[in-house]
Amino acid sequence: MLALDLPPEIERRLDALARRTGRSADDHVREAIQDHLDEIEDVEIAESRVAALQRGESQAVPLRAVMDRYGLAD
Repeated sequence: MLALDLPPEIERRLDALARRTGRSADDHVREAIQDHLDEIEDVEIAESRVAALQRGESQAVPLRAVMDRYGLAD
C-alpha cells in the first residue's frame, strides 16, 4: 500500500476527472503510474541497447531488413 500527499490542485483535478469519466481517482492514479513506469523502463532499455551498440557488443539492423522480416510494406 502506498499513501501519497498530493497538492490540493492535483487532488481537485483528479476528483474532477473521476467524476467526468465515472472511474475512481485510484484507477486514474494507478494507470498514470503504470504508464509512467512503462515509459521509464522503455527509455532504460533503449539506452542500454544504444550503449551496447556503441561498445560494439551489438549491431544495428537496417530498417529494410526489419520490414522484410515482418512483411511490412513501404
